[in-house]
Amino acid sequence: MKMERVEETLERIQLEAERAPGGVLAFDGDGTLWSGDVGDDLFLALLEHGDIRPEAHAALERLATAHGFEKGLPARELAHQLFAAFEAGRIPEKDIYEMVAWLFAGWRVDAVRAFAKDVVARHAVKQRIHPESRRVVEWARGQGIPCYVVSASPLAVVEAAVHEVGLDPLKVLACTPRTEDGTVLAGIVEPIPYAAGKVHCLRSRTSQPLYAAFGDNVFDLELLAASRVPVAIRPKPRLRARAAELPSLVQLHPED
Repeated sequence: MKMERVEETLERIQLEAERAPGGVLAFDGDGTLWSGDVGDDLFLALLEHGDIRPEAHAALERLATAHGFEKGLPARELAHQLFAAFEAGRIPEKDIYEMVAWLFAGWRVDAVRAFAKDVVARHAVKQRIHPESRRVVEWARGQGIPCYVVSASPLAVVEAAVHEVGLDPLKVLACTPRTEDGTVLAGIVEPIPYAAGKVHCLRSRTSQPLYAAFGDNVFDLELLAASRVPVAIRPKPRLRARAAELPSLVQLHPED
């Protein structure tokens, strides 16, 4: 991938805006706007400080059974084992992203939001913002270009995290648990913003031209390919390995 300075990328986006007014930008969250994974932060905080309700425990057992685990383990131990299996490559990422969102089943939606806000503060997400990403966001805000965040992490924690970047939580598309009468259920709104689902979710919200998309991992590839200016931010090895599939993909020069 060609390395490109922020100024060069912004010049190219400006040209696209002049050609087709009214477009938008789209960002992945974890690894792209900030370092680390706020979904993991939320998951570990729930296991340490939170309350896994019976509804979530039952869903954990269903997931465990589907992947060949034994039933009968306490909820926290089972969640830890499933996450460890994911890290070892034995459970698909998508299943775990969904699990972290519905693990709050039985909680009130407002309580999840408050818990997520506290996680973002305690894990200092504001200090984890990539400077080059912040510059792009600030430029877009100055130009009046809407910015969407399309993430497979749970909605509540991504909404809390984007506040630290100065973005609108109403323009967050993230893994969303189903709810009923203000209570979280042990299910997910499909499709989730993962791989091709990122494009589907974004297009369900806006049909405006996608000037540029920013991502760091291989499951951002479809979103990057849907944009006129695809940009990798601190790309992970799996995205680097497939970068040749998208010849127009550039890497934004990291800043301190």
